[in-house]
Amino acid sequence: MEYARLGNTGLEVSKICLGCMSFGDPGKWSMPWVLKEDESRPIIKAALEKGINFFDTANCYSNGVSEEVTGRALKDFVDRDKIVLATKVNQRMFDGPNGAGNSRKAILCEIDNSLRRLQTDYVDLYIIHRWDYFTPIEETMEALNDVVRAGKARYIGASAMFAWQFEKARNVAEKHGWANFVSMQNHLNLIYREEEREMLPYCEDAKIAVTPYSPLAAGRLTKSWEITSERYKTDPTLAAKYGAAASLDRPIVERVEELAKKRGISMVHVALAWVMQKSCVASSIVGVSGIANLDGIIASLDVKLTEEEVIYLEEPYKPHKVIGAYEK
Repeated sequence: MEYARLGNTGLEVSKICLGCMSFGDPGKWSMPWVLKEDESRPIIKAALEKGINFFDTANCYSNGVSEEVTGRALKDFVDRDKIVLATKVNQRMFDGPNGAGNSRKAILCEIDNSLRRLQTDYVDLYIIHRWDYFTPIEETMEALNDVVRAGKARYIGASAMFAWQFEKARNVAEKHGWANFVSMQNHLNLIYREEEREMLPYCEDAKIAVTPYSPLAAGRLTKSWEITSERYKTDPTLAAKYGAAASLDRPIVERVEELAKKRGISMVHVALAWVMQKSCVASSIVGVSGIANLDGIIASLDVKLTEEEVIYLEEPYKPHKVIGAYEK
């Protein structure tokens, strides 16, 4: 395993972060591909044994069950101080007023709920899952600062928003001397590169760690185009991300497959190597459905693409509709 600093901090994270969205209860989230606890625990244990120290979840995954499963496993398998644990706030947790968003009430309630489910006194990285158009950013940033000052989070980060929003939030925190965002968890892979226009250059300049989610495009970049999976058939989020752009994406997936065969490596290696060659990327968040997947994912860190290979992979890309950040 290789490790990197999380942006302009002293925090060391494994370059592969285990995404825990697939751990929980499929019945609580209408996602049949989600793994139950007895299936999830061996994967978490194996990840630790292979040197992964960075784990990412969210309060909304399986409506809290992902945090419960992840928290129990980590408590059983590793000393708390040896891992970097991230969770997120923003998505709806209950019906009615105050059930979602980045208000002071939501943040201060949900951090305590997350800590209880994770069975820990603190998270290392607390992330706002999306931008909240209905809460003043000053309120959000002050609440996050209070979470840090209370010792409930070591650092704060953000996910999936427009670059102007991210910069606005960071400027507000800097103006008031509050804890500031050190990471951006955004949507980035070979078939979705819209973040290259604004967000990546901003993060590079500001020394913000980029920790991409969906670096394998939910499996789209890991197998021949014709091969489907249970998730392809049942995941509405996957369809929303990649369904409309399928005709644009197929030539890129085919080039990934071609290059993988040429080099005698897997498509996973090629796709992750492309993400990791970006200098602002500190760690890629990857979800897995079995222990066997971990070795291939970790081995991708040893793959270095040539400049010519990067150009060849990128050449067919066409602009995509923005997915992740959203308008009001």
